[in-house]
Amino acid sequence: MSVPPLTALPLELLRQRSSTKWRSYGDDVIPMFVAETGFPLAPAITSALTRAVEIGDTGYTPPRPGIDVDFAAYADRLWGWRPDPSRIRWTGDVMMGVVEVLRAVTSPGDRVVVTPPVYPPFYDTVEEAGAVVERVPLRDTGERWELDLDGIAAALASGARAVLLCNPHNPTGTVHTRESLAALARLAARYGASVVSDEIHAPLTHAPAVFTPFLDAAPEAAAVGYAVTSASKTYNLAGLKCAVIVTGSDETAAVVRSLPWEVEWRAGLFGVIANRAAFSSESDSWLAQLLAALDDNRRLLAELLAAHLPLARYRIPDAGFLAWVDVSAYGWGDNPAPFVRREAKVALHHGPLFGVEGVGHVRINIGCAPDVLREAIARIGALVG
Repeated sequence: MSVPPLTALPLELLRQRSSTKWRSYGDDVIPMFVAETGFPLAPAITSALTRAVEIGDTGYTPPRPGIDVDFAAYADRLWGWRPDPSRIRWTGDVMMGVVEVLRAVTSPGDRVVVTPPVYPPFYDTVEEAGAVVERVPLRDTGERWELDLDGIAAALASGARAVLLCNPHNPTGTVHTRESLAALARLAARYGASVVSDEIHAPLTHAPAVFTPFLDAAPEAAAVGYAVTSASKTYNLAGLKCAVIVTGSDETAAVVRSLPWEVEWRAGLFGVIANRAAFSSESDSWLAQLLAALDDNRRLLAELLAAHLPLARYRIPDAGFLAWVDVSAYGWGDNPAPFVRREAKVALHHGPLFGVEGVGHVRINIGCAPDVLREAIARIGALVG
């Protein structure tokens, strides 16, 4: 039986929010740039946060907040993978976790592989850790994007010390196959490198694609890998600071335990409360409805582009609520987003920020009501007559 799609909140209510998405531009602009969604919170999250406010539960995060056990159960339900709770720690957000792990597994000046086009903070995070970005772009097969394993092997063979993986990949929405992740793990093991896997979009994988946790991809992955993830993207909790760092061996777990004590203290209590509610089985039906809504929207966008921007190139993503669209055929410059915002009053994410592969591209947030998506693409389409 099909699941009814989750209904987005009305625009007039969303514009009362005070977050980045709704305060960066005026009410004449449709905001579709930053990765915030326009849906109501899962009821279990609303209930947990409301109760915390009612009793004044606004203090420090406890030393054992329980999110380790909750995430392990969640991973088991969603992906058939049950990490050991004793190898799960927590911090403020995914990028905090990534930079701290990179600091621990690299030395200043070491090279870290990233696979553009990729989430812009990846570049900053590598530099913050004291390392140097080594670009190995995704391969475009003509049908999908995939890791360039030969390119990564060459980088590791020449001395790169780590790979910063986006799994699923932002902005393309690619769900990397188990085979490619296993091959990556074997490469890292061969060259004594580490893999840090950002898996924040994993719960948003659309069938028939199947998400594979990096640490579960191959025996070698547990020895070389660190996964960092959070409920924040799926459940729209970015402002409530909490993420988990997951390891698969005693050795990698010891690395994470050796991080400065304040890494865990950066997790906010409301973030922990909200993430635990998101990871609970009470929120599973909400997630199913969200996926139904996003599945409809990713297909709707293909129809809208065909109707209004037929020269645009778009590949329906395997995961997430972010669409990677090549609009270079319209001559709106290397970075089309400012032109689109100025002329069509639709704010999109700037393609070149994801790497030179993003020239002529925009990233569109489709985590919204279908009518909002229709209006946005119609506005942009009007620019081409």
